Amino acid sequence: MPELPEVQTVVNFLTKLIVGKTILSINSPNKYTRVFSNSTITECNRFLLKNRITKITRRGKYIIFALEEGYLCIHLRMTGKLLLNLEIESDMKYVSAQFEFTDGTQLFFKDVRKFGRIYYSENLDWLESKLGIEPLSEKFTSKYLYQHLQQKNRQMKPLLLDQSFIAGLGNIYVDEALWYAGIHPLMIASQISEKQSKKLYEGIQSILLNAIAVKGTTIINFSYGENGRGNYKDQLNVFGETNNPCPKCKTIIQKIFVGQRGTHFCPACQPN
Repeated sequence: MPELPEVQTVVNFLTKLIVGKTILSINSPNKYTRVFSNSTITECNRFLLKNRITKITRRGKYIIFALEEGYLCIHLRMTGKLLLNLEIESDMKYVSAQFEFTDGTQLFFKDVRKFGRIYYSENLDWLESKLGIEPLSEKFTSKYLYQHLQQKNRQMKPLLLDQSFIAGLGNIYVDEALWYAGIHPLMIASQISEKQSKKLYEGIQSILLNAIAVKGTTIINFSYGENGRGNYKDQLNVFGETNNPCPKCKTIIQKIFVGQRGTHFCPACQPN
């Protein structure tokens, strides 16, 4: 599933190309109307008709189209992609939503697995109520992280994956940040020292910023635009590196399952 850097990459790509466009209509070529999570396609069309896109932003893993009236939010989930062109005509069977703009251009929401969702709303209160702090925001400080870790009696990996705690982190970047900080994924949050917390804060911010700079991580599914790929895979230290030596100490990287998620760590650098 695309995480914060991948979603931000899509936002950056689309901002240059469709901000300012006015939506004429939306339809579902493959008739998968469940993509419209909180509305019918008729209601969505009524809301979007002649509504201009004023800005595109991100909140957690959600792409937010700010409109002249209201908001349109898209969650890509595992295989969702937003494309300006559909190069292979037969791929239309994977297009859950097709936006038509008044200038004759289009935007396709291609989603092979059909897990992606579209939401429209007059405000973003519903989204803010379910998401935690943004890890690249000014409010997210080393002090903030330590104070909130001290309040949690949960294992670190599941806690950092919890979108209501910190929004946007996923499997790849949590594994990388925990390795950077020398924290075992099963360690209890309230037992983290202030020094470890500071290192974790530094890791989260630097890893996310570095990943955004190279347009995220492409391992299997993620791409942006017309097959643009992220290059952060070349900088991964532990994720996907099972049985390879740790870059720091040469101990063999191990993989375990935490909360049913594959989790990579160095047993020497991240003792439990």
